[in-house]
Amino acid sequence: MSQVTMTVNGKAASGEIEGRTLLVDFLRETLNLTGTHVGCDTSQCGACVVHVNGKAIKACTMFAAEAEGAEVKTIEGMANADGSLGTIQQAFQDHHGLQCGFCTPGMVMSAAALLQDNPKPSEAEIRDYLEGNLCRCTGYHNIIKAILAASGQDADAIAAE
Repeated sequence: MSQVTMTVNGKAASGEIEGRTLLVDFLRETLNLTGTHVGCDTSQCGACVVHVNGKAIKACTMFAAEAEGAEVKTIEGMANADGSLGTIQQAFQDHHGLQCGFCTPGMVMSAAALLQDNPKPSEAEIRDYLEGNLCRCTGYHNIIKAILAASGQDADAIAAE
């Protein structure tokens, strides 16, 4: 067992881990931040996307020890300071970009990374960026609309599928 320390959602966090502990497991089991989901355990679905030092990563592909000293942001850190939904979260709600909600945390985190790098992405750029996030419920159309809306673009401009 070893100790790991990082900043998670702006707060110092630490815990004892085994060397094989994945970041997703540390977040969920040690820090009780269960918004980051474990979907496939094979890095295929994107339900576990978090930001590490400002970069979107799949938390099932990183050992917790690799995040030593890092700044980690999870879906719980996406809300506004007063606890209300952040811009991207609100856009997902307003444009029905979720159904069962299992993939939503990873989708929101990926969308945030995309909008950080490309504040006004096209529909094609959004689709390309979300290639590593799987959703079994929505068909993606409303997720695309939500991300367009969060970027300040006209979400109704995309054609219905």
